[in-house]
This record gives sequence, C-alpha cells and structure tokens, in this order.
Amino acid sequence: MAIVAITREMGTLGKDVATGLGRALNLPVIYHEVIDHLADRMRVRKSHVVRMLDGSAGLLERLTADKTSMAIFSADEIFELAGKNGGAIIRGWGATHLLRDVPNAVCVRVCSPKELRKQRMMERLDTDDAGAVAEEIRMNDEAHTAIMKRHFGLNWTEPEHYDLVLNTERVAIDDCVDEVLGLVRSPEFADTEEARKQLDDLALAARVKAALRRSSETRSGKLEVSCDDGEITLIGDPGSTEEKLAAVEIAVTVPGVRDIHVSTRL
Repeated sequence: MAIVAITREMGTLGKDVATGLGRALNLPVIYHEVIDHLADRMRVRKSHVVRMLDGSAGLLERLTADKTSMAIFSADEIFELAGKNGGAIIRGWGATHLLRDVPNAVCVRVCSPKELRKQRMMERLDTDDAGAVAEEIRMNDEAHTAIMKRHFGLNWTEPEHYDLVLNTERVAIDDCVDEVLGLVRSPEFADTEEARKQLDDLALAARVKAALRRSSETRSGKLEVSCDDGEITLIGDPGSTEEKLAAVEIAVTVPGVRDIHVSTRL
C-alpha cells in the first residue's frame, strides 16, 4: 500500500505532480472527493467549503462556519481514504501533517517562486490582469497558512515538516514524480504491518472524534482521542458524569472499538 500526501501553493504545478504519481502507481488522486463528503456531513454547499479553504469566503460565511467540525470531519475522511484501495495520492486537506506519523506515508511539498506562480496562473486563466491574479494567490496563501496554524500549530512552509520538498522552477514534473517514486519504493517507506497498524489506530481515533462531534451531547466537549489496537482513550475533562457516560456510550458504538478508557488531564 502506497500513500503520498502532497501540499502545494497555487500555481506550483503540484496538481500535475499528483496526477503523474497517480498514473505511475495506479492509485486514485484524492481532492474533490473530500469536498463532496465534507459538505454532506456539515450540511453545507460544496461552494461554501471551497470558499472557506481558499480564503474567498465572505464575512457571513466566516462567522457562521464551524471550523472545528470541518477539521474533525476532514481528518476522518483523510484517514479513511488513505487506507482504501491499496493507498492513495492525497492533495491538500492537511494530509501531509495528519499522516506524518504513518511510517509508509511520503509527505511532499511542491513549491516555486511567487512570480513564476503568477505567470503560470495568468496563462491558465488566459488573463493579463497581473494584479488580480497576484491578489488571488495572496488570499489563497494566507488562508492556507491560517488553517495550518489553527489546526496543527505550525508554519507549514518549513521544510522539516516534509520528507521531500520540490521546486518546480528547477525540477520538471516527470523528475518530481521520479523523486517521489524513489521514496515510495525505498525500504524506509515500506508497507509493513506496523505501518498499517499505525494508520488503523489513527483512523479509528478520528472516527470516534467525529462521532463525538456529531452528537449534541458531546459536540461541545474538548476531549482528545487516542487509539492503540482498538482500545480508545478519551483524554481530558469530560465534565459531568452524564457527559462522561455519553462520551463512552457514543465511542463504544463506533465500529472497531474494543475497549474505552477515560483519562482525566491533571
């Protein structure tokens, strides 16, 4: 099972790198599928999700957006998709950071200089309005930075967060694909039983967290969730006895959960 998570900025040709990897590995390239599922689970329009992600949402949309639910449900989707069909190429959605602890997941950032990105986008959009394109790139970059900072507490452009950083100003798309394939096929990123267990544990923890978020009894709680071989630990202060029981009752109904532990943070 091969898993590649790719993050990129607008105009870097990261989409082309992902497409090339999908062909080479005969794996699906995941991006729009998450939008469809996320919009359905949050009961909002797909366009609303897209505008929140690219920074073009209006004031009312930003005020009414349930950003916490978006983060929880998208994480649930990413872990599920990563484990399906023998792996996947996943673009965006914080996948490079969500999957960072999965031993066989290759995390890649595709980048290029801002001026080159602007030129590429002008050609793609068939426009000579450099100012408008530059503004669109700026808004997209700021939205991406804000989302990564809010949900992962990091500066996503720092190279230490990735296994490979590719600059498409100097490296051709086919060469970028070859570089990623070299890591995917290396012993360090082998598909092992331990790697699958790690992904399964992360996926189950994400499913439990999503289930708690969906329930009116537990959605306002701030419990952290961890998993080890089907055993779920709810970490934090669940509040009243009723809230604690509700959290346990909801978690135990999630398929794959074998046992529940509650740990109060000191």
